[in-house]
Amino acid sequence: MNYSSFIVKFLNKPQYTLCEQRIPHTEALGKFYQFRKNSQSICKLSVWGRAAYEILKYSKTNDYLIVEGYLSLSKSTFKKSDITTTIEISIFNVYPFPLNSKEIKK
Repeated sequence: MNYSSFIVKFLNKPQYTLCEQRIPHTEALGKFYQFRKNSQSICKLSVWGRAAYEILKYSKTNDYLIVEGYLSLSKSTFKKSDITTTIEISIFNVYPFPLNSKEIKK
C-alpha cells in the first residue's frame, strides 16, 4: 500500500455504516480526475472515523475532492464491466476542490 494524494470525483452518494467496533465508515464509488476516457480510472473510496462524517455533510454526487490515503489493489467486484482489478483508497484526509463538471470543456 502507498500513501498518496488524488483528485477524485464522486460517482454516487456516499453510504454511511457503523462497524462492529462502532467506528464510522463511509463508502462511495469515485473516478480519478483525468482528461482521457479510461474505464480503469474508477475506484472504491473508503473513509473512516471523523472524515466519514465530513464526507456525508459536505459532498454529493459529481463533487471533486482532494483525498489523501492508502492505495490498494484487489480483485474486481464490478460485474458489468471488464475491469479485473479494483482500486481502493482508504481515505484519511479530505479537502474540497473547486472544480465542477460544468467547468471542464470537452
